[in-house]
Amino acid sequence: MAEQNSIYGGQAVIEGVMFAGRNVHVTAVRKKDGSLDFLEVPKKVIPWVQALKKIPFVRGIVGIIESSAKGAQHLNFSAESFAEQEGEVDMPKKEEKAGMFSGISMVLGVAFVGVLSFLFGKFIFTLVPAIIEQFLFQNVFSNQILHNLIEGVIKIILLVGYIYFISLTPMIRRLFQYHGAEHKVISAYEAGMELTVSNVQKFNTLHYRCGSSFIVFTVLIGVVIYSFLHYDGMVERIVQRLILLPLVIGVSYEVLRFTNSLREVPVLRYLGYPGLWLQLLTTKEPEDSQVEVSIASFNRMLEAEKRIMEGRA
Repeated sequence: MAEQNSIYGGQAVIEGVMFAGRNVHVTAVRKKDGSLDFLEVPKKVIPWVQALKKIPFVRGIVGIIESSAKGAQHLNFSAESFAEQEGEVDMPKKEEKAGMFSGISMVLGVAFVGVLSFLFGKFIFTLVPAIIEQFLFQNVFSNQILHNLIEGVIKIILLVGYIYFISLTPMIRRLFQYHGAEHKVISAYEAGMELTVSNVQKFNTLHYRCGSSFIVFTVLIGVVIYSFLHYDGMVERIVQRLILLPLVIGVSYEVLRFTNSLREVPVLRYLGYPGLWLQLLTTKEPEDSQVEVSIASFNRMLEAEKRIMEGRA
């Protein structure tokens, strides 16, 4: 089962958890009455997208965009379920809700918001550090490699500071607790343990295959790539950053895949530690009730995968 284990990934959403299998994404949300609400979204195979996913340095960009779009759809479901419990919105009936999420316009709309949010975040954390570094150190020295290194340090400081301060809010803290629960469930499953709350809680909230690791790698790889180019002035520097952003994302994804493949090698496993360190901020110890939601979501995903595979047999 070692090969199969590696296909599953998760994502914390508001008061719930999403897990992705080979053929379906499943979100479980805890309601106020203690019951669980589920959203199952089968993966649609688009030939040209699948072809792009096989191309090194391109597949990372495709995967990030696809993940952002899918995550936004499930986040919307979670938020609406939560709002329904609070009586904030007039929710449609169950049958109407299912139709709403299967509608092309709804999926495209939520997907667009997810991708746009991702791109906006990347632009902000790419451009702002460059502007700050240029403003503070432009006339201090002329070595551009050193300028790039300082820019990377500023980017890390801004990123860590941002994550730390938003983690102080109750909503984001709960989000990070669900993130920790999701990691624990995946680790327990990969270890072959029965998925019970007591078993899952024994595991760490950190996991190598986490988006937090990818964020760190984009910063580090960006410093290396930018160091090979010369720029004259702030405008050219910013333009370079924007043009090279897809390359930085693509290379970072390949490096992350490489470090994941080495995590069992005693010395080389340390290559993945920067991402694990960032997870100290993006994950929190979950409550038992949150672990229950994560287990339910994961089991529902496994059941859906089994149904789909049996239907194809």
